[in-house]
Amino acid sequence: MCLYKWQQNICRSEQDFRKKNRTFPRTKIYFEIILYCVSWLKGISGKVAVIIKLISWDDFIVELQQECKLFVFILAVLCLFRVGFIIIMHSFLSEAVTLSDIGTALYYGLRISLKSAGLLALLSLVCCIGLRVVVSGKRLSNIRFYLGASYVVILSFLFQVRIPYYQEFHMVFNQMLFNTLNDDVEAIVYTIIKQYNLPVRILLTAITAWVLCRLLKRFLASRNYAFPRLRNWYQNIALRVALLVIVYFLFVFIRFGGTMTYAYNIDWENSGITRDQLLNEAILDDVQALYRAYILHDRVSSSNGLYMNPESLADYGSYLAGHQVQSVKIDDFLRKRVVVGQVSPPRHVFIIIAESYANWPLLPQYSQLNIANGLKGIIAQDDAAYSPNFLPNGMCTISGVMGVITGLTDANLYQNYLPESYKEPYSTALAPQMKRLGYMTDFWYAGPASWEKIKDFSLAQGFDAFYGMGDFASASGNVWGCDDAYLYKAVLEGVKDDKPGLHVILTVSNHAPYTVDLAKEGFDPDQVTAGLPEKLKNDQELIKKLGHFWYADKMLAQFVREARSRYPDSLFVIVGDHADRLNIEANPPIFERYAIPFVVYGKGISKESFPENAAGSHINITPTLMELVAPSGFEYYSIGHSLTNGNDFGMNYGFWITAGYMGETEGDYSETHSLYQGLCPPEQSKIRQEVDAARAFSWWRIKYGKTLQNQTEVTK
Repeated sequence: MCLYKWQQNICRSEQDFRKKNRTFPRTKIYFEIILYCVSWLKGISGKVAVIIKLISWDDFIVELQQECKLFVFILAVLCLFRVGFIIIMHSFLSEAVTLSDIGTALYYGLRISLKSAGLLALLSLVCCIGLRVVVSGKRLSNIRFYLGASYVVILSFLFQVRIPYYQEFHMVFNQMLFNTLNDDVEAIVYTIIKQYNLPVRILLTAITAWVLCRLLKRFLASRNYAFPRLRNWYQNIALRVALLVIVYFLFVFIRFGGTMTYAYNIDWENSGITRDQLLNEAILDDVQALYRAYILHDRVSSSNGLYMNPESLADYGSYLAGHQVQSVKIDDFLRKRVVVGQVSPPRHVFIIIAESYANWPLLPQYSQLNIANGLKGIIAQDDAAYSPNFLPNGMCTISGVMGVITGLTDANLYQNYLPESYKEPYSTALAPQMKRLGYMTDFWYAGPASWEKIKDFSLAQGFDAFYGMGDFASASGNVWGCDDAYLYKAVLEGVKDDKPGLHVILTVSNHAPYTVDLAKEGFDPDQVTAGLPEKLKNDQELIKKLGHFWYADKMLAQFVREARSRYPDSLFVIVGDHADRLNIEANPPIFERYAIPFVVYGKGISKESFPENAAGSHINITPTLMELVAPSGFEYYSIGHSLTNGNDFGMNYGFWITAGYMGETEGDYSETHSLYQGLCPPEQSKIRQEVDAARAFSWWRIKYGKTLQNQTEVTK
């Protein structure tokens, strides 16, 4: 129909139209269609020009200044509420808190609030620039004020809510917010009104918001300045470009929380750097705290785990136990006893979980890279045992740490966010079982205590003490934590010899964004490039990554030497948290891509401590350690079995491993690796039994507790 009308328009008369309609050349139709489209685009371009004219450069400058005012005001409000929160809740501060700690909290709080204020101001900027097309400038200023006022009202209310919330949960908003609708809402409302004086808090919110809104209105009404105009047009363009560049870098500065790079970015996961819980929570403004609550809720919601029939769990448990067990208690299936044991156990046990320490640099074909010489030197000692057939519990650091701490395998559950992990330690947990042997237990982490709730989780799982960034001095590091040298130094200074101790150490330096000063640490790139293929010898980014592996290895070996000299009767357990971050080959074999080393060194260890076909994963660390430190007959609990007793199978979230073979848990794919010759791959039935049994029992224990419930349906 549109083409018909168009043809009428291009014909001078109805007769001409009828004539042309009978003999219209196809090529001419196409040509006229193109002309019509050009005409249509011309009309659109005119409309665009009108819009551009409506949003002139002068208008943009005015809008930018107004948004800067709103940004500064919201930032000031967030900082004011932070100070108020610390003052009101000062009774929760520990006695060890100093003015320096408070200053640190306010500084980091200011940095993280840059993000919150920037987000709110950006929403206002986009809204107001978009509305300028249809709304006059005067009415637009009112819209900005209303947006700012709504921010102020919401923030004032959240400030009043965070006080009783912290009193109840010792956190400023977490995933418990999303459980409200699943609870007795009427009872909650009654409690809030009676116990937490809701009417009074609403009144205080109204007063605070009214005062702040008055101040905001005056602040927004303050004078704006015209952008300077120079004589030459190119000077004006250069000046405007310079301003846009400044605005861009300002956005980057705000986006990364007061820094220009991700390396020193601050967010809710790494902001808890002080020694005090209240100050760590005060660092988070309410916008960031709500964002944390959303993320935590999303993680918990994604912990769906596996589909498992409770009736089959008894069979899986009997397989794990190695004999038939008639019981409904999870622990009865996991109970084990030390076979050989130690008459004279080591006084100190150091477990080093090395960030991204893969096994492939230890392989002969990569010896010329010279990035793992420290650990190689340890392995070469007579009192060291090494298994290369070892897998991490998961694909990220926290999964590996959970496997070491709890002894439970990855079952698609975020243990560190689930309530069951905070009721009491799991029977398979490392720390409580070592405490039964007389060891004091502590956890040392190079990063902030707030990361993945690592402090709360480790303490809930039985550790006596936790030390993170902020508990010890450090002069260099990045967003993930301090350089390894400072962590190891803190451990050496913090270990007490008055009682036996278990010391778990988690490093971070071998991790992006790779900020260690390698030249200062003595790294020579030539020692790496000698082992690289010709096409990679000039890849500076790869050399930098390899240099950080070298640094982590160097610091690890140096710490082991110093700790061994101070405490000769110590035992060292060295393992990577995961691999799959760095490889020389673009598509390496899965063994080189995912395997991590497992090394024990020190008192009571020999080359024969591990059989040649030993294999395992993080869940095998606790049973192996029990055999190396506990007396014969000592009762302990674990999903996995000890490598000293010949455990020859390891598994994790997606792979299995034996001496000579590695494959996928879901599927038939497998590969051989060249360390062992003449060994046969495991049968598929064994792979399925090992994987399903470990996952099923771990999943059920985390999700439903210590008893096999009598349910007949498949439970999710």
